[in-house]
Amino acid sequence: MARVTVVGAGWAGLAAAVRLTQRGHQVTLLEAAPSLGGRARTVVHRGQPMDNGQHILIGAYRRTLALLHDTGVDVSRTLSRQPLALRQPDGQGLKLPLAPRAVDLLLGIATLRAWPRSARASMLAMAGRWALRRFQCAPHRTVRDLCAGMHPTAFDGLVRPLCLAALNTDPAQASGVVFLRVLRDALLGPRGSADLLLPRAPLGALLPQAAARWLEDRGASLRLRHRAMALTPCDAGWQVDDVRGDAVVLACAPREASRLAATVDPTWAERCAALAHEPIATVVLETESPVSLGAPMVMLPDGPAQFAFDLRAFGHAAADCNHRFTFVVSAATDGLAAGTTGIAEAVLAQARRHFEGLAADDGLRVVSSIVDKQATFRCEAGLRRPGSTIAEGLHAAGDHIDGPYPGTLEGAVLSGEASAAALDAWLRSR
Repeated sequence: MARVTVVGAGWAGLAAAVRLTQRGHQVTLLEAAPSLGGRARTVVHRGQPMDNGQHILIGAYRRTLALLHDTGVDVSRTLSRQPLALRQPDGQGLKLPLAPRAVDLLLGIATLRAWPRSARASMLAMAGRWALRRFQCAPHRTVRDLCAGMHPTAFDGLVRPLCLAALNTDPAQASGVVFLRVLRDALLGPRGSADLLLPRAPLGALLPQAAARWLEDRGASLRLRHRAMALTPCDAGWQVDDVRGDAVVLACAPREASRLAATVDPTWAERCAALAHEPIATVVLETESPVSLGAPMVMLPDGPAQFAFDLRAFGHAAADCNHRFTFVVSAATDGLAAGTTGIAEAVLAQARRHFEGLAADDGLRVVSSIVDKQATFRCEAGLRRPGSTIAEGLHAAGDHIDGPYPGTLEGAVLSGEASAAALDAWLRSR
């Protein structure tokens, strides 16, 4: 048994802590915030628990689903499984059967009656070219580059919203390599890979609370409201503030990890600090009227929000109202100039513009408007992300660390598990 300190209790830190504990190590988990979960956690607003942003999973997130299962979460009860559907408010759009295969995607595109025939043919031809190249491209190519010559209807109606939702980066900058990897895993993976998994409960009840109970039951130490201030080598290990151990995982935000590692590896710290970020705005609307969006998730054809979620449609409703809706504005840099209030007002107008039931509802109101200015790293083409190894016994984890995925829950979990496995192997080799 070795002593390992994990700095940061987001999903990457929790994944690292759980896997290290499973391997028999003594884990101390340090978290600066008063609650676990990082950028995907539950906050309290007006006395009610709610998420700090609308997060979804897909069936391809196998490591995340395995982590939930291993920490005692009943995935079938806490997640609502929906077939992939990118429907607009008028009901038009792409919808696949539950547990789709690649042929179903092609049939779904081919039968998009709202698209002109030329748009459908363009999308099918482009998808065929991507498949022939095994969903790979040169590192410098952007998503916009990949879609050169694609019909505007296909690009704006499918590729652009998918890119913003998955990478939180404008297609003109977004990495074609990462985008194609996400598409490959979701659409060409085993059955169910493209299914949407929508949380039925606040995020805190999904992983953070379950992981905390699991870790404490196995002797791990959790320290909340503890911001790590100093990282120094000591004896044959590392010391974080007053905590001495054999190894450390820096699973905190990039700037915090850069600050702590600056004297250990300045080059790594500079690369970490240089990452650009993109914001996400989440606006929650509420009404007492029995209104529905027509689907659990609806894709919006204009801005500012790209997607709207009917929380009651998958069993997650506020206790004091009939309906609550979440509108998500990805890559929301342009909207920041209007401020939180301005974004909320624009989303409210957008909701009334697209949904008849909301347009006529005088009681529709904004419950909250949350803008996370550094929600994800900007997943640009050619980006060199920091590696996971900083020094012997010192690793980093997080969705921003070099890996196949963008800033997603699965990317965070994969990174946390990879750091845990690498440190376990190194500790045993000593």
